Amino acid sequence: MSELADLHVATLASSNPVDVVSSDRHTVKPWFAGRIPFTFNLPELQDSPFVLVGAKVSYLNQAPGAELIFRVRQHQISVFIFQDRAVGNLQTPDSVQNALSFNTRSWSHNGLRYFVIGDASAQDLDKLSELMKAAG
Repeated sequence: MSELADLHVATLASSNPVDVVSSDRHTVKPWFAGRIPFTFNLPELQDSPFVLVGAKVSYLNQAPGAELIFRVRQHQISVFIFQDRAVGNLQTPDSVQNALSFNTRSWSHNGLRYFVIGDASAQDLDKLSELMKAAG
């Protein structure tokens, strides 16, 4: 989890935190075509406190995955999506976790592993996780 926390912090500290800047899920999802070896669905965020800021390709265990950046109030949340096989032996049970002062959530669905990480409240991460699961 510390590697994911490092990726999240690097994104927050970057002068160019995302490669595709858009709040439109119909712009962000197609941007990943040919950049990562899988596809995923993005949630509908209307009537929610979350705003999609944009996205970029991130790497874990030298495998490409999606990093989606969401904003809720003044907090930024990273949602990482990797293929289960790329995650390897990363021990992250489908549960609520707190790592390195960040709240995290993790689950697997259809061969993909999702990680939600940020300094937003645990309730915010729960809500965003539920939106992501519903979209999947």
